Amino acid sequence: MFMYQKKLQYPVRIKNPNPALAKAIITQYGGPDGELGASLRYLSQRFSMPYPELKGLLTDIGTEELGHLEMIGAIVHQLTRNMTIEQIKDGGFADYFVDHTAGVYATAASGAPFNAACFAVKGDVIADLSEDMAAEQKARVTYDNILRLSDDPDVSDVIRFLREREIVHYQRFGEALRLASEKLDQKNIYAINPAFDR
Repeated sequence: MFMYQKKLQYPVRIKNPNPALAKAIITQYGGPDGELGASLRYLSQRFSMPYPELKGLLTDIGTEELGHLEMIGAIVHQLTRNMTIEQIKDGGFADYFVDHTAGVYATAASGAPFNAACFAVKGDVIADLSEDMAAEQKARVTYDNILRLSDDPDVSDVIRFLREREIVHYQRFGEALRLASEKLDQKNIYAINPAFDR
């Protein structure tokens, strides 16, 4: 099902350490709207999708999100390699450093560790695809916020690429929601269900 290529989907080549920026970007690794949660959400939702094309879409996007997780990890690693103690202290990275040194750990920018409660799997095609569209928009906003904070063109270049992919995923999930709506019995869409409503 998966084919791993030993190269990133988009190159990450960051020259200068910046622990303060790494502390913000780590949220896209293990934060509530990050790539780890997205990949697990989509790869879990695929099992209950009623149509093969929707299973395929969730598998494709879930797999791509794993690639994005790898890119975020590479960014954080490159921003934190070769840091001086002064950079760690001045960049507000000391708390993270004490617990994880310069290892890439699944956490939010706030310091909250990754929690599986941040990804939603309902088992209902409409609910899950609607959740996926919202998740992509939340990730896009997070990338917008990172771009506002970034003063490193090497970082901003990669973040722009990842942001664009969130927009594409949002569009693909919108198409999937339309497809599902056309295939399902129209009486059962958007919480109108004859079995419950009289």
